[in-house]
Amino acid sequence: MSISKNKSLEEFAIIILNWNGLTLLQKYIPSIVKNSENAKLYLIDNASTDTSVSWLQMQYPQFTLIQNEQNYGFASGYNKGLKQIPESFWVLLNSDVEVTENWLLPFQYLFDHHPKIAVIQPKILDHQKKNRFEYAGAGGGFMDAFGYPYCRGRILHKIEEDMGQYNDTREIHWASGACMVIRKEIFIEQNGFDDDFFAHQEEIDLCWRIRNSGNLIFYAGNSTVYHLGGGTLHKNSPQKTYLNFRNNLCMLVKNLPKSQLLTVIFIRLILDGMVGVLFLAQGKISHFFAIMRAHFAFYGLTANMYKKRNKSTLKKYYLHKSMILQLFLNNGMFFENEN
Repeated sequence: MSISKNKSLEEFAIIILNWNGLTLLQKYIPSIVKNSENAKLYLIDNASTDTSVSWLQMQYPQFTLIQNEQNYGFASGYNKGLKQIPESFWVLLNSDVEVTENWLLPFQYLFDHHPKIAVIQPKILDHQKKNRFEYAGAGGGFMDAFGYPYCRGRILHKIEEDMGQYNDTREIHWASGACMVIRKEIFIEQNGFDDDFFAHQEEIDLCWRIRNSGNLIFYAGNSTVYHLGGGTLHKNSPQKTYLNFRNNLCMLVKNLPKSQLLTVIFIRLILDGMVGVLFLAQGKISHFFAIMRAHFAFYGLTANMYKKRNKSTLKKYYLHKSMILQLFLNNGMFFENEN
């Protein structure tokens, strides 16, 4: 792949969503400014109460500030702020991400040469252990037949070391919200993120809807970023457990093929219950109740989610039947590099 280093990136907008993230902005914005020449820079603020906004205005006036009236969460926060951004390609970037030299050029190349590509994700490595993949996105996202998301480089809580095994460019099923690049027209066409999700898995739902519409999600392994993770909600937070389980079930109702909808949802409710029992056995009582709350919230949202179903759905929406089974069949390997 030949990529020019001189082509203008003026149609790319780098957009950070912020809520009380002063410390993160101070640490990670310098790499963005240094390595994103010619791209437009935006910060959408979700009504922060710290000094992050005043700090940004003083230290980095090249950022255009968009201020939401309240903390709308990840989904609605982006949806509202993005209405004010005119550029054609939107780089949605978490505030805890360090970017690298020429990281935008592979995205530009793919968009220029492949009009069906709607979303692209770079390689996402761990900021604290830079030779290892990061949980949220890693080497590109997939899902199994039961709707559980996983990544090349990360299945469950098992993380691979980066040894160049995912330096490729290929189609994936979903791109991480930690760093996803999307065509503006596609985001608008799909009505953006689902506001009801608030946060977590809204990007997977959006990517699934985009795939159902006939467009493609891609991974560019020749672009690298480093993600801290847990900047808003710690990975062990019961609230994160609640949002992940609730939103995943909602996503299934919206996007599964109709012929598989009842069967998969029924199996998922059982599997989720088994996870809840495991949490109890581990003494994680708050996470057990988080799953219970997620299920009751899902029951209340089911009718609304069903109304949002796509008119067409992919019959083969998954890569592996079961990511857990695949893990064991591969004798400890993390991902069977198919296709």
